[in-house]
Amino acid sequence: MGYLISETTKEEREQIVKESLGNIEANCDGCMAGLAEMYQDYIDGKREIRDINMEFNARYVKGDDMPEKGGCAYM
Repeated sequence: MGYLISETTKEEREQIVKESLGNIEANCDGCMAGLAEMYQDYIDGKREIRDINMEFNARYVKGDDMPEKGGCAYM
C-alpha cells in the first residue's frame, strides 16, 4: 500500500495517520490532538504527508515554535 494521495482513499489516509500517531484522542496530555490536526490536509487530499513533515521539521530546526532558552539548564 502506498502513502501518496493518488494511491489512497481518504479513509486509508485517515487510518495511516491514526496508526502512525497512536493515541490521537490525546486525552492524556493534549499534544497529540495538535499533531492530528497537523495532518488534516493530508487526510483531505490537499498536501502530501512528506510536505507536511518537511515543513514541521524546518520550523523545528529553525526554532520558530520553540521557547526561548535561558538559564543554566540549557548551557
